[in-house]
Parts: sequence; C-alpha cells; structure tokens
Amino acid sequence: MASTVAPAVHFAQYAALRSCFGLLHAFGVEENLRTAAGFGRLYASVVSRHRRRAMDNLAHAMPHLSERERHDLAVRSLESMFQLFMVESVATPRLVTPTSWTSHVSFAPSHPLMQRALGLLLERRPVILCTGHCGNWELLGFVMTMLGFDMTALARPLDNPWLNRWILGVREARGLRILTKWGATEVVQDILDRRGRVGFIADQNAGDDGLFVPFFNRLASTYKSIPLLAMRHEVPIVVGAAHRSGDRFHYEFDVHDVIEPHEWGVADDPAFLIAARVNRGIELAIRRSPWQYLWMHRRWKSRPPHERQGKPMPDRLRAKLQSLSWMDDALLEQLALPLPQSAR
Repeated sequence: MASTVAPAVHFAQYAALRSCFGLLHAFGVEENLRTAAGFGRLYASVVSRHRRRAMDNLAHAMPHLSERERHDLAVRSLESMFQLFMVESVATPRLVTPTSWTSHVSFAPSHPLMQRALGLLLERRPVILCTGHCGNWELLGFVMTMLGFDMTALARPLDNPWLNRWILGVREARGLRILTKWGATEVVQDILDRRGRVGFIADQNAGDDGLFVPFFNRLASTYKSIPLLAMRHEVPIVVGAAHRSGDRFHYEFDVHDVIEPHEWGVADDPAFLIAARVNRGIELAIRRSPWQYLWMHRRWKSRPPHERQGKPMPDRLRAKLQSLSWMDDALLEQLALPLPQSAR
C-alpha cells in the first residue's frame, strides 16, 4: 500500500534520524550498544503493549519460565531490537571490513553443520539461506558478500523513500544485492538458475494460506515460497543465525540445520518437511539466544483451518507431524491444542 504521508514529513523524518545517528556514532560502538539498550528498557516501560505481547508469546513458547523471567526476557528482547536498529545496522559497514572482520565475527568451522554449509558455499552451488529475527540478521549476508560470495537478500522496502534509499545504501555497502519482496519471484528463480545464493528472513506470519508447521509449541503459518523454490531448483537450504556476544560488537555465526534435496525427496509431503525443518532451525537459533529474538512479532496470528472452524486436528496433519524426526507425544498434543486469543 502506498504511503499517504506528505513528502515533507518523510524528509523531516529522514533528516531527524540522520542527525540522531550522526550524534550517536560520534561515540564508541560498545558505549552506543549500552545506550541503545537503555532506550530499549525505556521503550519497554513506556510502550507496554509490545512488552505484554512478548510476554504472552513467551508464555506459550517457553511455558517453563516464571512471569518474572518472561518479563525480563521481554525487556531484553526490546533492548536487543534497539541495539540492532540504532547501532549495529549503521555501524557494520564502517567497522566490519575485509581486514577487520575477524575481530567482530567468529564461527566454529569444526562443527559438522558448519562444515556442510561451508562446503556448499565453497562448491559454488546455488544455496538458499534462511534466518529469523534473531541476533544480527543483517550481518549474515553482509559478511558473506564481503568475503566474496555472490549473495542476494530479500527485504521489505520502507514506506519512507528517503529512509529506504539510505538503509538500502548501508545494506549494499559491500556488494550485497537487495531485492524488495514485491514481484521478486522471477528474479529469485533466475538467480538460482545461475547458481547464485538467496537469503530470506523466514519467520514471518504467512497468513491463512500459508503452510502450518510447528514453531515452538504451536502451529505457525509459514510461506510456501522457500520450499517451492528449493524443490523446483533442487537447491539445498542452510538455516543459521549471527548471535551477539553479550553487549559487545562481536557475533558468532552458527548453522542450525542444512537441508539437502535427497532428504526431502523421499517425503510424502516435501514442502511440509522443508517448511517444518526451516522453522525448527530458526527455533533452535532462538533457544540458543532467546533474549535476541523479536518476541513482540505476531508470529502465531494466523491459525490453521481446523482451528478457525473449531474442529480437532485432522488425521492427515497429525500423521505428517508424527513423521518429523524430533516429534514426541507431548509436543504433538501441544500442537493439537487451539492457540489462546492472547497469543495471536
């Protein structure tokens, strides 16, 4: 939908934010991270609806947590969001360079999943890379491109054209290509046909027509596009995240799943299996650093048809869930329960 805000207002917003960023970045990056965390705590106390939504989501995703623990985790999640948008998104092109990146990024090359992912990248094979709103998702594609891997990422354009051009320039500073989500399907297919690599942030709610697969303890609507692209082009999928090390400008890259064509080729419903494993990989990333996830997202807003109709889970869906390697009886029963309105 086109923005109805006047161009002068857009420019005023842009000028104000550029001035604030200019002032903020006159200080050291780790001091700025602490300052941004303070703004996140202030926001959590003033705008309580996002804190409450995060706490509601945590109550269903991590029911073992006490109310105090959920509150503290929701506040830390907002701190992390402010750290990313106020500091990391703008500081990354200046601080992460071909000569300095090892001071800010680390990974474990001996980990089996990391070895598989690096092998796919070094073979110059087409790859789909997926992450979620956990840690510094902007950093993944940026570093890969800087290291010489051809990389394209999908992103939603900002409504403010001034801000959109500025942020786009920051994201593409080291050669990362950004595609807007609108009308990008044919371009993505061409990139994969040319053995390129495409990155997705894959944890958004996909509406009533999405694939409903597990995400934590409930079914979540997931976009069909990633499974369909992988199946059509027989492209492997790598699921990973860049986890922040405390409040330092340092990140550890971790791979949480690698899904290859031969693994879904024998499945009764390959698209369901792929979507479920992508969600599972993102869930594992979040469980590693739960304070770095945007818990205020309305990830479970859309509900599967049987819940909308007030019916029990269909036997066919139950059978597909039972076929997942990590499924157990307790989780299956949780997935069969309708989601309370407070978590939607």
